[in-house]
Amino acid sequence: MTDIDTLDCIVIGAGPAGLTAALYLARFRRRIAVFDAGASRAALIPVSRNFPGFPDGISGKALLQVLATQAGRYGVAVTAAQVTHLERGGDGTFLVVAGGEQLRARYVIMATGSVDSAPEWPNAEDAVRGGYLRYCPVCDGFEVIDRKVAVLGRGEHAVREALFVQHFTRDVTLLTGGGELQVGEDSRQMLADAEVPVVMSPLCAGRAEGEQFVCSFADGSCLGFDSLYLALGCSMRSELVEPLDVRRTEEGELVVDSHMQTSVPGLYAVGDVVLALSQMTVAVGQAAIAATAIHNRLRDAELREIRARRSG
Repeated sequence: MTDIDTLDCIVIGAGPAGLTAALYLARFRRRIAVFDAGASRAALIPVSRNFPGFPDGISGKALLQVLATQAGRYGVAVTAAQVTHLERGGDGTFLVVAGGEQLRARYVIMATGSVDSAPEWPNAEDAVRGGYLRYCPVCDGFEVIDRKVAVLGRGEHAVREALFVQHFTRDVTLLTGGGELQVGEDSRQMLADAEVPVVMSPLCAGRAEGEQFVCSFADGSCLGFDSLYLALGCSMRSELVEPLDVRRTEEGELVVDSHMQTSVPGLYAVGDVVLALSQMTVAVGQAAIAATAIHNRLRDAELREIRARRSG
């Protein structure tokens, strides 16, 4: 490793998980650095009404600002930079390169999140912020009670999502976007039993129009919905750890233990990049677990050093 100062921990990502981890570590009086590339999935959330402590709901951007302000009270400063390199040295410490700067730390927390797959429609992000396009019925299924809803996708995930949404409204349509469903017979039968119509015509475009999201199909037809859920999957921002041979799922999610440590000692992961329920409340809980585990390990090492000096 290069001859540079060693921090206690580097947090990569400043979404709800990363900021919570930073808050805990700062209050544990640990020397840390936080890097963020400015692409938090949470920033797209128009209003979250299931995050505790906000009876009237809070937008994703506002929540990030509140968390950053709270962490800042304890000296946390987020550096706006993309981490481009991460390696683990023979001494067990990590070298991180971000924005042309090199830092070293005993521990690293990956809070890099994931990216939802979405059609390349004009103004799609505006449609997400307006509640026309949605990604997570766990988060906001309550908001579509008795509304006209569609789910876009062809795989098993899309079928599960359509059936999940039907708990909130019976008016659910599954759009494949073009072509047959890529699911087993059991899933097809569940859709039939639930009386969920399936539209297989190629989907050409989608746009917010008035109070509905209008889908245009190749056959010239159009369908309007109050909300369209995108069930097209997502990609994990876990490519940074590929050289470390970290254990991951086939989808790229990082596999962690009960303390949020990955298969690489000293490397922790929290939030959407982890194999778990993708919820901000889950992410902040994971962050608290990881930060506390790291603090305890650092404290154990400090106490061993104290005992060694005294015995020497």
